[in-house]
Amino acid sequence: MSVTTYTVTGMTCGHCVSSVKEEVGEVPGVTGVDVDLESGRVDVSGDSPDDGAVRAAIREAGYEVTA
Repeated sequence: MSVTTYTVTGMTCGHCVSSVKEEVGEVPGVTGVDVDLESGRVDVSGDSPDDGAVRAAIREAGYEVTA
């Protein structure tokens, strides 16, 4: 089990958080998604989920990954 942290920009409300959690949660290997709206921090835990797939899921939700 690993945890990878991403910095996401553009999230402004609880609906934004839900969208990111839903999209990232569908990536194979992801077992948990913790989003902090204030800082834009997204912690993704799982069994080595594909980094590119996680980043694509965040973009699919409508947000940008800066780190």
